[in-house]
Amino acid sequence: MSHARTTALPLAAALTLLSGAAWAQEDGSAREAQLAFNNHCRTCHVTREGDNRLGPSLHGVVGREAGSAPGYGYSSAMADADLVWDDETLNRFIENPEAVVPGNNMKPFTGVADADERAKVIAHLKAASDG
Repeated sequence: MSHARTTALPLAAALTLLSGAAWAQEDGSAREAQLAFNNHCRTCHVTREGDNRLGPSLHGVVGREAGSAPGYGYSSAMADADLVWDDETLNRFIENPEAVVPGNNMKPFTGVADADERAKVIAHLKAASDG
């Protein structure tokens, strides 16, 4: 019986450590996504609902029609873009905004070449819009 107790305690400790490690990885991924957003987007955008700055709020951008955030004055190019921001469209736009919406007002932003960085930005946009 004492043998069961001595093995149970390390097992419980191991499970606690593993769940903590999983939490740290998830939290680390969220931090990396936030950092990617901050590095590439935060100069002009935030993800707080209704908080338009130099660029529109990106809260709820996934699934939203381009040029439709309330209270923001879009360029005619973006207002008339006729697209919905899904993962694929966001990825292409973040890579090269001018190729997706010619004449947009995102200058001097010319895009993010690194696919992993784009994926992190999109992950942050999704997470920030859900909560």
